[in-house]
Amino acid sequence: MIKRIVIMLITLTLLFAVSYFTHSKLISTDLSFSLFHVYLFHAIAVFIIYVAIEFIAELIPTQAGYMYLMLMCFKIGFFLLIFQNAIFENDNLSQPERIALVVPLFIFLLTEGIAVAKLLNNK
Repeated sequence: MIKRIVIMLITLTLLFAVSYFTHSKLISTDLSFSLFHVYLFHAIAVFIIYVAIEFIAELIPTQAGYMYLMLMCFKIGFFLLIFQNAIFENDNLSQPERIALVVPLFIFLLTEGIAVAKLLNNK
């Protein structure tokens, strides 16, 4: 279990570094929010969810999938709560800003989904 958590932490750290720096170099416009904070939020949230699912899968393996769905909803809620100023106050988000909000979500969601699916299939 500890080995899987450490591997996930290393994977997320590398994914964060590569995807953030690539994204920040490719984007040419100034954003109304911090791209670094968006990437950091998703990386931390994915790690917390993965660790929680690791523990739940050990204790109650039949309920781990439901816990994952619940934690996904919480993650979306916390994202909206933390970044509400960037999302809701600025009604005129440009196309690059919209894409900059969605790209990290999909990158880390895909990573999280693959890791949790592998974990639950092994249990």
